[in-house]
Amino acid sequence: MTFSSSGCLYYICGLMQRVSSYLSLALILIIAVSCSKFRKIEKSQDWRVKYDAALSYYNKKDYYKASVLFEQIIPIVRGLPEGEKVQFYLAYCQFYDKLYLLSSEQFKTFYETYGRSSMAEEARYMYAYSMYASSPNSNLDQSSSEDAMAAMQQFLNRYPQSQFRDKAVEVIFTTQEKLEKKGFDNAYQYYRMRSYKAAIVALNNFKDNFPDSKYLERTYYLVISSEYKLAEQSIYSKQLDRYKGVVEHYKEFVDRYPGSTYLEDAERMYADSLGKITKSKNNNS
Repeated sequence: MTFSSSGCLYYICGLMQRVSSYLSLALILIIAVSCSKFRKIEKSQDWRVKYDAALSYYNKKDYYKASVLFEQIIPIVRGLPEGEKVQFYLAYCQFYDKLYLLSSEQFKTFYETYGRSSMAEEARYMYAYSMYASSPNSNLDQSSSEDAMAAMQQFLNRYPQSQFRDKAVEVIFTTQEKLEKKGFDNAYQYYRMRSYKAAIVALNNFKDNFPDSKYLERTYYLVISSEYKLAEQSIYSKQLDRYKGVVEHYKEFVDRYPGSTYLEDAERMYADSLGKITKSKNNNS
């Protein structure tokens, strides 16, 4: 049998399509058999069958099927030796499936129910870590991040020598950075919107709340800038006090950051404010 080049290509393509069809059919049959087997286990009246199958699915990292079976038998095995493992593994199934709010509740239920378990320490850590994993990016509301950080700190207070200590400290540090960024971004938003009075309040609150923040140098500078811009916008009777505010904030800034990259612009506002103060005093004398 002979083929032209185009005929050969046609033959090969046809063969590949048939092989692909056979593979697809085989895959479908495997999935169908697997689903049929799972449905049969799911309908079983023997909780031990479900328990063993759930452990098998868990070890194969099929967390969805494992969690379905674990949830079915939890009411049955509660109080039995297997109940502890079922509750613990179910929490991990939900965690691995990225259902972090559910996993946090499951881990909490575990350590509240099995407080003397050898796994209670890990469950408390995973409760806090699940809350941390569920917290949003820094541009969104961070109340859940605050709850996660508080839970992790409580864990460290309870287990200061825990094997999870380094990870817990890292979570607290990372969450603190996220809260700092959120706090700074909120304050800076007022500055960008030219709401300088609100910016001064927000920036000063940030300084009080995050005294060791990496954003602190810029925050001090923005307070000076906000005070200066507010003075420029103010009616004459309020300008003097606000220019005095620039001078006071500048002194605090230069004492703290004498080599700041913002120093040149801060000095410009400081010098201009001194000139405005002197002029105002001369006009009133």
